Amino acid sequence: MKKSIMSWSWVFMVLFFTLAIVDIRFGILGLVCMILPLYLAIRGGGRVHCSKYCPRGSMLGVFLEKISLKNNLPKSINNKTVKKIMLIWMMGMFLISLIIANGDFTKTASAIFRMITMSSIVGILMGIIFKPRSWCVICPMGYATGLIEKKQKHNKVTIK
Repeated sequence: MKKSIMSWSWVFMVLFFTLAIVDIRFGILGLVCMILPLYLAIRGGGRVHCSKYCPRGSMLGVFLEKISLKNNLPKSINNKTVKKIMLIWMMGMFLISLIIANGDFTKTASAIFRMITMSSIVGILMGIIFKPRSWCVICPMGYATGLIEKKQKHNKVTIK
């Protein structure tokens, strides 16, 4: 029986953190976590990355399953407004970090590593307090790929 990629893709997150701690320049690999979901969505896959490949979702699901309090997310967190705020905030912080990095490779890698680390910490805290993959509900990448999917469906309907 073939194992799902989600059952082991957490290895990529552990590898990412390990390599970036050893040499911050490996933080640039975090771009894969940002570009791949968008690429798959643009190719028509929608949120396929979230359900089949996401290393952070895999890590949260695998490592937090036994320690999570498994509470439901409050409705105040699970809504479009919060998702939009998270997407805008993360994009803004990333843009500011890139401007500050001013093309310096190491500073750019450090900014990516810092952003992924901070969002992972939030995801871990959410996963302990709520269900393990609660972060996935407000994940900016998941929301962005969902918007791409929605736009593509809308365009198909209007083209016909």
